[in-house]
Parts: sequence; structure tokens; C-alpha cells
Amino acid sequence: MATIPSIAFIPSGYKAGKLYSVLPTNGTADFDFSRNTTATRTNKDGLIEAVTVNTPRLDYPLINGVVNGCPSLLLEPQSTNNLVQSNQFNTSWGVPNGLTLNGNQLSSLSGGLDVWKLESDGTSGFLAINQSASVTGTNTFSIYAKAGTNRYVSLRGLSGLDVRAQFDLINGEVYGSSNAVSTKINHIKDGWYRCTVTFDASNSLFYIYPMIQGVADAGSIYIQYSQLEAGSYATSYIPTEGSTTTRLKDEGSKTGLSADINSVEGTLFVEMSALVDDLSERRLSLSDSTSSNVVRVGYTNISNRIIAVVFNGSNQAVMTYTSSDITVKSKIAVKYKENDFALWVDGVERAIDSIGTTFSENTLNRIGFDGGSGVSNSFNKTNQLQVFKTALTDAELAVLTTI
Repeated sequence: MATIPSIAFIPSGYKAGKLYSVLPTNGTADFDFSRNTTATRTNKDGLIEAVTVNTPRLDYPLINGVVNGCPSLLLEPQSTNNLVQSNQFNTSWGVPNGLTLNGNQLSSLSGGLDVWKLESDGTSGFLAINQSASVTGTNTFSIYAKAGTNRYVSLRGLSGLDVRAQFDLINGEVYGSSNAVSTKINHIKDGWYRCTVTFDASNSLFYIYPMIQGVADAGSIYIQYSQLEAGSYATSYIPTEGSTTTRLKDEGSKTGLSADINSVEGTLFVEMSALVDDLSERRLSLSDSTSSNVVRVGYTNISNRIIAVVFNGSNQAVMTYTSSDITVKSKIAVKYKENDFALWVDGVERAIDSIGTTFSENTLNRIGFDGGSGVSNSFNKTNQLQVFKTALTDAELAVLTTI
């Protein structure tokens, strides 16, 4: 298995107005990491690149097309691209008369020349390329697109329900939609946008239209990297070449840490954001390698809810806080000590519990992106992870969690 950056185990705490951390020097705090498929991420140059099997993905944040800040560890659930050709639009995609496709156009988001120019002659009404793929339930259809002489792209799904969404590739806005659960447009870089539409229907034919503000007219757009996947949001790009392709979930944990984790008292700190507010329960934990003794922090099945739990056969502390948006990065700390539990988020104490016990010495020996028992479900972006061997003071926690 590959490893990801070390946990910071911190024996002391607050000193002279600053927090000091001590990283292990012998590698014993490196996570064991697995994902038995390749995957993609955004690198430091803002390009989409492939990452090999069992390799963690350090994904760089983009703001208005520019890499902004340090990377986060990208942990995603399993997902399948149900379009059998994600970027070879001249193969399994139907191309009607009046539309032309030309490859090797422009530099792509992966740095190559695999961009396609989709152009309409404007004489035959609304024209679109299309691919068949039968799906049911909640799915998300996405495309990376850039304005040419046309400034709009439209995505459509048909058969069970006519789902449509139109996107402005100049202003970076959703122009309109019909029968969509949600729509989203994100600026990637250099005028490239990822356009997504989520729908709840049984559809089997999917279209990409070049448009001029809802009017069929001659003109072109540029496209690359299409994706159709189950779920309520678009995950990282999954290339396909002739068949559907599945990217397996990311998993990370480390055992044998009883000497580094104080079971009697301590503080678990994480800086992270949810991939989406989809009411799924997501967990990160200190545990005894089971769910019987565990300190957990994560998200719940209530919108934008952050939760911290201390459990040693029964709940000793359950603390919650409703954030304004869990998809925005937060600094979260859970303090645990007998009759002294607290949840801090973004510099403020959000919840406390003053009654409860913790664990016997050397009980907690594992940290994982899961609920404690090894079932991976902490799908998020993680920027920092630290474990303190003391229950930090309020002053220390305020410093630690302030954005």
C-alpha cells in the first residue's frame, strides 16, 4: 500500500500564543492507503492528471481558474462513468447532419491536444451529438466546455423524462434548466468550465448541444471529458475508452498507534470540507480498530450538520453544530476528557458535554477515514489532521480552529 502525509501527533500544546506540532520522523504515522484503480486529480499547475493505483490524490484548489492555496487529500466514493466513450466523440456518439466534430483542437485540461470543436451549420435547427446509456434514479451528467463562436452549451437527457440545462460559457452562469434536480457550473481554468446537471429519472439518451442563448444558429464550442454517473454530484473525471469504467473508493487508516494516542484524554483536530451536502453520514475516527471504542467527527444525515461522538459501549458525548455550508473548508476540533467534552468549529466553541467517561489507557490504537471499524465512509477533502495527547484549553482550541 502507498502512504499519505503523516498525522501530526502533538505531545504538548499551547505556547507563547502559538501551537507547535511535532511530526514523526520515522514514518510510523504514515497512513496505509488503498484504491485499487487509477483516478484523476487537479495538480499544482491546475491540470487534470492521472494518479496510479493505491496512490493518494493531493488535489489543488482552483479559484477562477488559478490554483489557490495548499492541496487537500481527496477521498471519494466509488463511482462509474456510464458513457462508454468519455472523450472520443467521433466514435460511439451520434453526429447528425449539420454538425461537425474536429479533434486535436486547443490545449486540453490535461495538457494534451484532445479537445474537440463541436460546430453547427445553423441550417437544421437544434443539433446535438448523442450517446446512449441507460440509467435510473439520481444521476449526474457533466461536460467540460469552452466558448467558441457560440457561448452556450446545453446538456439533455431523454426517454423517461426530458431533462435540460443550459450554461453560459462566457459569464460562467447557468442560463436555464428543466426537470433538473440541480445544476452547477465551475470555472476550471483558461475559460474552461465544468457544467453539470443532476436529474432523477430513467433516461437512456444523452445530448450535448452548441447554442447561442437558446437559439439554434451557426457556431462552435469546444468540449472534452464527458461523464454520466450515479449520485447527486460530479466526482473527479473517470476516462472511458469503449466500455464503462469504475473508480473504486479511497481508503486510508493507520493502526498500532496506542503509544501516540492518549486514550484517557486528548484532542482530535481536522481541517476538511465535504464533497457535497448530500445528507450522507461521513466519519473520521480514533478507535480501537472497532466501533466499540471510538472518537468520531464528521457529517450527518441532516443538512450541513457537523457531529462529534465519544462512544465506549454507550454514548458519552454527542455534540453537533449546523454549519452554513459544509462544502466550505472548516477547522474542527473534538476535545475528550472525563466530564469535559467540547466541539470547536472555526474558532468558536459550538457544543459541550460535561458528563461522561473516556477510555482505559492504550485503548485507542487506530486512526481512519471511517467510523472506526474499517468501513470507509469519510469522503471529503482533508487539509490537516492532528492528534493531541492532551485535552487542549479553550485558548488553545480557539487558536487551533481559527480560519
